[in-house]
Amino acid sequence: MKIVRNVSFVVGLSLVLWGCGRSHQNPHDIWQSATDDELMDAVQSQTFKYFWDFAETNSGLAPERYHPNGDYPLDDAHIITTGGTGFGVMAILVGIERSFITREEGIQRLMKIVEFLETADRFHGVWPHWLDGETGRVKPFSAKDDGADLVESSFLLQGLLCVRQYCDSKDPFEKELAARIDTLWREMEWNWFTSGTDNLYWHWSPNFGFEMDFALQGYNETLITHVLAASSPNHATDPSVYHNCWARNGAIKADDTFYGLDRVLDHYNDNDSPVGPLFWGCYSYMGLDPRKLEDAYGNYWELNRNQALMHYRYCIANPNGFEGYGETCWGMTSSYSPKKKGTIGYASHRPDRDIGVISPTGAIGVMPYTPKESLAAIRGFFTDYGDILVGPAGFYDAFRPGSGWVAPRYLAIDQGPIIVMIENHRTGLLWELFMSCPEVTEGLDRLGFKY
Repeated sequence: MKIVRNVSFVVGLSLVLWGCGRSHQNPHDIWQSATDDELMDAVQSQTFKYFWDFAETNSGLAPERYHPNGDYPLDDAHIITTGGTGFGVMAILVGIERSFITREEGIQRLMKIVEFLETADRFHGVWPHWLDGETGRVKPFSAKDDGADLVESSFLLQGLLCVRQYCDSKDPFEKELAARIDTLWREMEWNWFTSGTDNLYWHWSPNFGFEMDFALQGYNETLITHVLAASSPNHATDPSVYHNCWARNGAIKADDTFYGLDRVLDHYNDNDSPVGPLFWGCYSYMGLDPRKLEDAYGNYWELNRNQALMHYRYCIANPNGFEGYGETCWGMTSSYSPKKKGTIGYASHRPDRDIGVISPTGAIGVMPYTPKESLAAIRGFFTDYGDILVGPAGFYDAFRPGSGWVAPRYLAIDQGPIIVMIENHRTGLLWELFMSCPEVTEGLDRLGFKY
């Protein structure tokens, strides 16, 4: 079932820039004259295709990557990502609400996803980073990462809990879907991943145990993992884990500024970096509502807004003189990146690691914090770079303005924040669903949050 758009203007715009037809009007003029709502409709509807039309065929889950030209590395066309699927199930809820698909179609797909997750490899109730979409077996993400990935699983659960809350208890099929999600949630052994300490660890392997030794110390993308761990109905971590590990016994606080803005929190193992990649302000906050979120260490709305504005101000200042940077072209995050000899790799882009690469998901994923600036970027991406930057699932992952270089590929973890965070800006849909979970508010209370 292909996407059905419910806004005729969006169809007209998409026909021009997505190669489905022709128009006598200059595309530049079309996108400049489009309203903000029309722009957001167009971006959401086309980005939704990643999680609907291009989902892994057997499982219905989000593919790790989608290459329209088919040049998949390591024959991994059927490799799905658990974290990206968490963003994908949220996108399906947006698709239902925006009439890209019917509610029945969306719920049926969500049931297919949950049925696959029930039988897929889990370790102490926790999924790996990658799964084979045809068999449900773990595909190692790296040499020792062949078991549970607590962070990616927390992104997945964040989305599944939104689905659980969305389901209609009066509908037997939806009630069953909610109950099956609840069972998966209750089976996740969060406290196992402390290894008997006051730390929470990212990985556990049946072959290597906790050898990767990656404690979830902030500030980074892992706040949602600590919140869910403290919220678990059956296997909750002690609040001391949050305060000792995430907050580093108070050392997480920052008291300096960057581009005239308070940094609020500091980055563990990266103290020389003033600001992280923009996805740090997205992944934990796809469901966790940052608008009034505050604890003993900082205000998370101020944190994320300031981090987004630091990136924006940096790109306007453009100290390295990269072509194209400015008010309508900004946004650095982890994404595809150019490598030597014309190959494409993956890298984390931010002010102190700037090589001239802009990622649309960077500017768009922080839209709730910077709506004016993010919408200006969307308009600029369309009008100035639409001929190279727009493909079958919306904006390609990354490009170098002015150079002609573009990565004509997609990543689930970059596509998800585009559609979900636009929706949170517009309606707060996913924030309201996630924050309606009684376990989550109880967990936040245990950790001393105001929200």
